[in-house]
Amino acid sequence: MNKHVVSIVDSHYLNKDFKQFVLTKPKGYKFIPGQSVYVSINTQGQQNDIRPFTFTGLNNWDTLELIIKIHSGYDGLTNKLDKLPVGSELLITDAWGTFSYKGDGVFIAAGSGITPFIAILRDLKEKNQISGDTLIYSNQMKDDVIMENELSYLLGPNLHFVFTRQNVIGFRENRIDEIYLKETIKNFNQHFYVCGPAEFVQNIISMLSNLGIEPQTIIFEKKGTGIKLPDVKPKT
Repeated sequence: MNKHVVSIVDSHYLNKDFKQFVLTKPKGYKFIPGQSVYVSINTQGQQNDIRPFTFTGLNNWDTLELIIKIHSGYDGLTNKLDKLPVGSELLITDAWGTFSYKGDGVFIAAGSGITPFIAILRDLKEKNQISGDTLIYSNQMKDDVIMENELSYLLGPNLHFVFTRQNVIGFRENRIDEIYLKETIKNFNQHFYVCGPAEFVQNIISMLSNLGIEPQTIIFEKKGTGIKLPDVKPKT
């Protein structure tokens, strides 16, 4: 992959764990909403410490935007990124990934799995094509949610929060299961976009398959995840 030098224009925390980075954009750089990029720090000895992150901004913006979960408990790349001042240089690759919008559907995200959906939903809103889409966004606690106000603006009543470790008035305290999916989703003849930790994604895919969802309508990141589609059971 080609590598490009970019610099940090701005960075700030969205909540206790997630930090938004605004980067300079190389001339002619292009990506599709939902795609990812490999990032490293452009200093000697750091260039080979590479991790993937997802663009959350749009291709027609003058800058690039990443929202990154900072793992402050150990000396990894995200902790090092957190400490970089404005003006620091990063290396990014060309955009990659199999995540892309295929048509109206249900987006199901857990934790940092929301990041590819932010770009996709922003793009749909800009094109006035978001009315047929729904987001189910699962977190442990309400404080873990990022971009709540913007997501509410983008989706209105089609935004559903699930909290697994906190009872919040007006929201559901539970893990997503088949009962929840049947209660929440009114139309199963559409696309399903799933992103989050590998175990979460595999579980959601299995639930959707148990509900008779056709495998070609389930979209998830395939590269390097080891996640597979199970055999689809006949609809009953």
